[in-house]
Amino acid sequence: MLREATTDDVHLMLSWRNQETNRHVSKTSHEITTEEHARWWSAVREDPSRRVLVYVRDDRPCGVVTFFDLRLDGPRTGAWGFYLDAEGLAGRDETLPAWLGVMREAVEYAFDGLHLDRLDGEVLGHNTVVRQMNRRFRFVEGTPKQELTDGREITVIPISLAREDRRQR
Repeated sequence: MLREATTDDVHLMLSWRNQETNRHVSKTSHEITTEEHARWWSAVREDPSRRVLVYVRDDRPCGVVTFFDLRLDGPRTGAWGFYLDAEGLAGRDETLPAWLGVMREAVEYAFDGLHLDRLDGEVLGHNTVVRQMNRRFRFVEGTPKQELTDGREITVIPISLAREDRRQR
């Protein structure tokens, strides 16, 4: 289940985001400070082109889904990303089911909740497991580009999924 993030979720979101597993596959790879996170949270709460949702599995919050750059007039498009409580899920041997669940729920929310025509995102080139999962959900990869972020050179691959191409349950 996805639900709107609240101020009560801020500490959990930061702790998950700063897990090494998540930082390794994110454009921003440094440990995010409490102040940075507070600025981000303040900005996203007031921005109508963004949504921050918490993924709940078995009544336990265990991930964050962000939608951003939402254009809800004309061609309805938006971008997304997510991260999970990698450490907690691994400790309970629930990583794969949670990963499948959050992707399924996020795609459903994008097309059935936000009524998007196209959902965009990015994946780092070295994140082969996510790239495979994206293909399973029928995302199409675009042309990779090199970026310098946090003092490291990374390959960023754009992805997109059109409403008519999405996998049906």
